[in-house]
Amino acid sequence: MSSAPNVVVVTGIGGMGAATARRIGSGATVLLADVNATALSAMAATLRSEGYEVEEQVTDVSDPESVGALAEAAAGLGPVGVVVHTAGLSPVQASASAILKVDLLGTALVLDAFASVVAPGGAAVFVASMAGTMASLDPDLERRLASTPAEALLDLPELAEEAVADPGAAYGLAKRANQIRVRAAAVAWGRRQARVNTISPGVISTPMTAAELAGPSGDMMRAMIDASPMDRIGTPHDIAAAVEFLTGPHSTFITGADLLVDGGAVAAMLAPPS
Repeated sequence: MSSAPNVVVVTGIGGMGAATARRIGSGATVLLADVNATALSAMAATLRSEGYEVEEQVTDVSDPESVGALAEAAAGLGPVGVVVHTAGLSPVQASASAILKVDLLGTALVLDAFASVVAPGGAAVFVASMAGTMASLDPDLERRLASTPAEALLDLPELAEEAVADPGAAYGLAKRANQIRVRAAAVAWGRRQARVNTISPGVISTPMTAAELAGPSGDMMRAMIDASPMDRIGTPHDIAAAVEFLTGPHSTFITGADLLVDGGAVAAMLAPPS
C-alpha cells in the first residue's frame, strides 16, 4: 500500500483518534466519524485549518445502519486504504450494558462493514486494551465471541445484564473480544488482500483516561504506571505511531495480531516477584 492512501477512516475523535488522523492523514482524504456531532465538527474544522482534507460523518458505531452508511460513504470517496477504529466507552463513563453495546458490538459492526469495502492492500487497526490482554475468559466463550454473527453477539448468555453487571468487567470482556474477533476476521480480510490487527494500549493520556484516573480505579492505574518499566503515562502519539506502523509498508506480513502498547505495564504485573 502507498504511504498516502486515498481514504483514511478514523472512528472516534478523542485523543488517540485525533493523533492518528494527524499522523497518517497527510495526502489522503480523512473521513472522521463520531457520535458527538458538535465535537466531530470542531475536530474536522481544526484538521482542515492544519491543511488536511477532511470529511465528517456522525456515526453511532453500535447501530448497524449507521455503520453501514459510514462504510458506504467511505467507499464513495475513493479506495479505502486505512481504517482505524478508536471509538469506545470506558468504565467510568457508562454502564456495563452500554460498554458491551459500543465497545464489543460496535467493533464487530465496523469490522464487518469495512471488510466488504477495504481496498486491496489496505489495512485496519482496531483499538482494544491491555485490559483485554489481562482478561481470563473460558475458551468456549472466546470461540463464540470470535464467531457469533454480530447481530447475535449481545444475545450470548454470558453477556446478559445479570451476568455482566460491573462496567470494569464488561470493559475487559469487550476488549478481549475485540482482540480475538479481529484475529479471526484476518482470514476474511486476507481474501481481499487486506490486513487487520488490534492495538492494546495501556494507560494513555486522553480525556477518557483523565476521567478514569479521577475515578475508583485511579490509584490502581497510577500504581501500574509507577511499576511499569517505562515509568510514564503513554501519549496519544505513542498509539498513533503504532497505528502508522501497522497500517504502513513495513508491516505487510502482520495480520490477525495484537500489539500491546503499554510501557511494559502488563510485563510488570506478570513478572515473578524479585
